[in-house]
Amino acid sequence: MGNQCSNNLGIPPAKGPYPVGCTDLMVDHTTKGTFFRLYYPCQKRETGDRPDWIPCREYFNGLADFMKINRSISEKIFNYLFGSFKIPADLDAPFKSHDKCPVVVFSHGLGAFRTLYSAVCAEMASNGFIVASVEHRDQSASATFSYREMSDAEKAAGPLPKPSSLPASDTLVEEWMYYRALVHGESEFEVRNKQVQQRAAECVRALDKLFEINAGMQVDNVLKSQFDWTTLENTMDLCRIAAVGHSFGGATVIQSLCQEVRFKCGIALDVWMTPLDEEIFPKVKQPIFFINSEKFHWAGNISQIKKLDSAGIQRKMITIRGAVHQSFPDFTFLTGNWIGKMMKLKGEIDPAVAMDLSNRASLAFLQRHLGLNKDFNQWDPLIEGKDGNLMPGTNITLLQSSI
Repeated sequence: MGNQCSNNLGIPPAKGPYPVGCTDLMVDHTTKGTFFRLYYPCQKRETGDRPDWIPCREYFNGLADFMKINRSISEKIFNYLFGSFKIPADLDAPFKSHDKCPVVVFSHGLGAFRTLYSAVCAEMASNGFIVASVEHRDQSASATFSYREMSDAEKAAGPLPKPSSLPASDTLVEEWMYYRALVHGESEFEVRNKQVQQRAAECVRALDKLFEINAGMQVDNVLKSQFDWTTLENTMDLCRIAAVGHSFGGATVIQSLCQEVRFKCGIALDVWMTPLDEEIFPKVKQPIFFINSEKFHWAGNISQIKKLDSAGIQRKMITIRGAVHQSFPDFTFLTGNWIGKMMKLKGEIDPAVAMDLSNRASLAFLQRHLGLNKDFNQWDPLIEGKDGNLMPGTNITLLQSSI
């Protein structure tokens, strides 16, 4: 494995034995509902439809707000840089798997949304997992949307402008929710802790919905979709469920493990610990795998992670040399070296190498703690940091007083 970055831009195709499909599910059109993108093993089709990586312009606007840049300028820049990229999955492809699928619920980072981690989610689906990538409605996503019922006056006035995401009902009106920055004087912990609890509740609701789908209950999808949800009946191995997330999503993993014992283990990618109340740490009984970049962490963050150490429960940590915080989302594959490093979307390591190390180590950890009958144990050494591009534990030196 070398460190020479490729000039070929695009989200890499998944490497597992299954073709990957994806579809979106919104249940309950309000912000209290459940919204996620589902990745799953699918039937191979010669003429599949790959969805846009950024679904519509409102997400560009949200990214602009999050990055504190002008919307009109940023839309042109983002559309130029990212507008042509597609998700490496076949939209609404028929489900197909030879075995019951273990389940992953994925939580995105601050300022992200459900589509930005397709390289991680598609890789898991290509290896036989069903993955629900939740879009959070706690105002930590750069943008998300829900619907409201059309008023009588609106119905009488005639058709409204065509929404960016078509609902199944003609009486629903699209409403967008954008990222809310902290205001002066606000306590970051209080705001983020409230958000992480909502995020964990949204992950649990997504898991509840997967249980209902697996039981054959009717799916009332708010969004127009060609996917046949009845094909997922009795396809999931609901004794083998994990939570995975990046940054704020990593904190959401830990909160979710505390709130829901059906999650058997968790993987926290470059976890941001600030949102968490350490009083929950003794309540987290499941194994956790921390996969870190070399450039993100600091002593306070690592010391918080160390407080989760347990003599009887496996806590593993590795660090990817030359990786940055944005080595986990798809952005890292979509810019050239100069722009990527200037925007801190790329580190010194080849993004494909970093992603492969993270994904393979994750699969090995999931096999170990979900009891999977797979060949992912071939990557067991990565869990211990045994690779030239990895280090066991952390690169951050902690003073004894901070441990």
